[in-house]
This record gives sequence, C-alpha cells and structure tokens, in this order.
Amino acid sequence: MTRLFFATLCALVFSLSAAIAQDNRAWIQIEALPSLLEAEDRVRDYAEFLPNVNGFAVGSGWYAVALGPYASRNAANGELRQLRARGRVPRDSFVVGAQSLQRQFWPVGADAQTAPPPVETSDLPDDQAAEAAAEAAPGAPEVPEETLAQARRSEAQMTGQEKRDLQVALQWAGFYNAAIDGAYGAGTRRAMAAWQEANGHEATSVMTTRQRALALRQYNAVLEGMDLQQVTDSQAGIEMLLPLGVVAFEAHEAPFARYAATGDLPAQVLLISQAGDRRRLFGLYDILQTLEVVPLDGPRERRDDGFSITGRNDEIVSHTEVSLRDGEIKGFMLVWPAGDEDRRTRVLQEMSESFTRLAGVLPSDLGVDDSQSVDLLSGLQIRKPRVSRTGFFVAADGTVLTTLEAVEGCTRVTLDGTTEARVAATDTALGMALLTPQSALAPLEVAELASASPRLQSEIAVAGFSYEGVLGAPSMTFGTLVDLRGLNGEDALDRVALSALPGDAGGPVMDRSGAVIGMLLPRDGDGRRLPEEVSFAADASALEAAMRQAGVTARMAPGGAEMAPEDLTNKARGMAVLVSCWD
Repeated sequence: MTRLFFATLCALVFSLSAAIAQDNRAWIQIEALPSLLEAEDRVRDYAEFLPNVNGFAVGSGWYAVALGPYASRNAANGELRQLRARGRVPRDSFVVGAQSLQRQFWPVGADAQTAPPPVETSDLPDDQAAEAAAEAAPGAPEVPEETLAQARRSEAQMTGQEKRDLQVALQWAGFYNAAIDGAYGAGTRRAMAAWQEANGHEATSVMTTRQRALALRQYNAVLEGMDLQQVTDSQAGIEMLLPLGVVAFEAHEAPFARYAATGDLPAQVLLISQAGDRRRLFGLYDILQTLEVVPLDGPRERRDDGFSITGRNDEIVSHTEVSLRDGEIKGFMLVWPAGDEDRRTRVLQEMSESFTRLAGVLPSDLGVDDSQSVDLLSGLQIRKPRVSRTGFFVAADGTVLTTLEAVEGCTRVTLDGTTEARVAATDTALGMALLTPQSALAPLEVAELASASPRLQSEIAVAGFSYEGVLGAPSMTFGTLVDLRGLNGEDALDRVALSALPGDAGGPVMDRSGAVIGMLLPRDGDGRRLPEEVSFAADASALEAAMRQAGVTARMAPGGAEMAPEDLTNKARGMAVLVSCWD
C-alpha cells in the first residue's frame, strides 16, 4: 500500500512538473508588495486604466501585481516595451514565467491555471492589440468610490515615489506649482482640491484611489500615439527613448543622426555625437544657432561642460541639450510644432530622462557629401537673413551707418552675421539708419566725412557686400561722380555712375583721398527702373546733420593727397560691415 501511494505521488508530481514545463505563458510583473492588503489596493489602482490586471502570491510573504497572460515571453516583452514607452507601467517592470507565480488572489475567484487563453498581440497593430488584450482580460471589478476616511487610509499607504508621481501629474495639469517632494502639505492639498473641483468631484483635498488613477491616466494620455521606444544608436554612442510613432531614422551625417517626420506631425529628432574639447563644444553652440530648426527667440545657456538651447517661433519649438565628457560631445535636439506644448513637454521629459551615453562617437566623415550645398549643414538647412546690405563704421564705439532698407521690418539685426545691433535712429527722408552694437566692437577704420564738395567727374569708389555676404569680404566698385544733385534737384543727393548690386546699398562712397562723400542708396527704390549705371548717394553733409541730430559726432576728413589704390581698398574694407536683417 505504501509503495502504491508513493508511485501515485511520483506520477502526480511528474505530471504537474510536465504541465508546468509545457506552460509557456508569460506575465509582466509591474509591482511587488509586502502585504496582501497593499497588493489588493494596488491591483485596484492599476485595474482603473490597464486591462488584464492580476494579483499573485510570489512567496516569502510578498504579493505581485502582474499583467497577462501572454502567449510567450516575446509577446510579453513586446507589450512591456509599449507600456513603458507610454508611461503606463513602472520602468523596472519585467517579464516572468508562470512558474514564478503562486496562488492567484485577484480577480476574486480566478486561478492562474484556469485563466482565459492568452492572446498573441505582438503581430497586431497597437489599437487591435489593446482591444484583444481587453477582451482576454479577466473581468476586474470596478473600483468603488471611497469615503473620505477610506481615501485617507489608502493615501497613507502610498509610497514616496507614488506621492511624487501624483504631484508631477497635478503640476502637469496646472494645479500644482511647488516642489516635487512627496510631502503632502498645504500646496499639494490645494492642488488636489482644485483638481477635484475641475473634474466634477467634491473638493475634499484628499484624492481617492480612483481619482488618483484618473489623474495619472490624464497625465499619460498625451503620450498615446507617440510610441516611445528605447533606441540604441551604436554608431552615435547614444541610447534613449524616441517617439517612433512620429519620427523614423533618416540618415547619419556627422555630427548628427537624423530622425525625420513620418506623418502629419512635423517633428524631428537629432542625436548629436562628435569627438571634441571645450573649444569645439563652444563652436557647436554657435553653429547650431545658425540652423533653421533653431529659432532665434528663446532661452539658451552655455556652460564649460555643455549647453542648452530653446528656440521658438510661430511654427516650431526646438530644444537642444549637449554635454562634454571625456572628449566626447553628445546630446540631442527635439523639434516640435508650436502650439502642442502638452505633448512636447512630456516627450521631451521622457527623452531627457532616458538619455544614456554609450562608448564611441560618429566618425567626422560619416555621411559627408562633397557635393553638399553651401546652404546646408550636415543635411540641415542653414538659416539665412531676409536681406543683407552694407553699412560702415562712423564712430569708434562701433556705431554703424546704413541704408534704411537694411533694417525695415526686421526681428533681429546683426553686424557681420554675429554681433547683435539695435536701431538707434532713422531718417526716412534720407533713407538712412544708425545702428548701435549690443556688444563692444573695435573697428579697424572709422569713416571720415568729406567737408568740401567733391569735384564733378572725379573718380569714386564704393565698398560693399555686393553678393550679400557670400564672399565674406566687401568688394570695391569704381565709378564716377556725375552730379551733386538728384534728378529732381535734391541737394541731399549725389548722382554717380557705377554698376552697383543690391548688396552694395548702404556702402561708403569715397573719393580718391579716402574721404566719404556719401552713402550709396538702393536702386529703383521708388518703383522706377533706372539705367544700369545710374545710382544715387546720400550726400556727406546731409549725413553729418542727421548724425548730429541723433547725438553722434561725425569725424571730418582733413583733406589730403590721393591714396594708392591698395591703401584705399584697405581703408574701405576696414570700415565696411555686413548688415543683415533676420525674420
């Protein structure tokens, strides 16, 4: 009899072991708690916004909250990636096999061995997978609304991280603006009451389990469709969450790994990776701000070991974070459409928190195309000014005189492409503007205005950026002074004969001694088409009077002999400056 009992027991154990071995189902364990009461409360919380929630004992007095079952570990891992990316489960959630789970306590009356068959969701679209998982889920009962006393008790059981998470959700919703510290003081209580009132609940200042779950669900709802997934770019040496629901990898072009928009949402992501030191870091800081995807308005901060840039305009908002460590410069840029702040800030938060540096950087020649346009930087469009004209220094502090055309309707004005300038004064009748640099400048040359009228038919020269800065230095254009008046007899104008281009406007008109006899004005400004070699200049005496009225004392030329052509050229190029108007 004893032998028969032992044989039967062995057969039973063998059968049970075989059944377990054949059970390939998997579960996603999202939380473990040291008491059944706490575990039941957490199961109810998750059941508010997740399908297929279960509770199991896992031994040693611990209880687990798990999602499932899934047909295989691969299926469970695929679902876990989706849930993590959407912020639906803690990031330390993991996949377990059925053998890791013991007695099932939730849903009440369910049993892991008799649970509904698993649904394979890895090959279904996200929306169908969610529906399939919901249909396969055991019928979790609706969490009953708590009384105030019950809400206080359930709140007392929250962990510090759970309290901080709720503060973050309330802050995102606009109800909380204090520290995220997990301490429920007066500020948090006011935020809870405001949230309750805004969502149609009694303002008790103590949120129930259901209300907390709803606030967190609202917080995470904006990530739907973003498909945040962990991406590892081994060439760039960067790993981070990226919104693959709206962007996809496009190309490596050092120092960028570019992810372009895949649909109607015009988002972009750049991973930044290159070798370098502090000097190169600072150079990258300047270069990035020349890109179209980095608007001029917005805060920016440069540190010895990194920088951040936020740029915004009516169309886009871009945010860049870069740091230097151990000779490697790495970071990222997120470009997002303006007016979608809720999603942008959440996606940016997830990206920033998940950013991880791996070994290696992009080779400096990776993806470089020798035929690339000068208007592009590693495949990205460089910002160009709306218009560029010429100006010239009229004071040792860097004050610049230029044509009014160069500064009209500009959001921003720069000198030589880098120095910000402010419009200090204008004279509409004369067509001139005075600019003050926003940072100190030390001009190589300062214009000296002619004190006497120049001779008719004398040779003149104009220093100007004929091609609006493409050449990087001013060109000299030579011509002849034809008349000391305009076509209608204007005393403030001189008529000159030379072949000028639009970029030359605002440049100094000089005689052979180097004295400035006027400022070249734009051609055809009044709608008339003048002969090719006919241009006009604002007379030096009129310029001097306008400057004096604006509080700027002009330097007057002492008179002297003619200069050698090369000396005249050096003088002209030392005083000329590129004036650019930016939108």
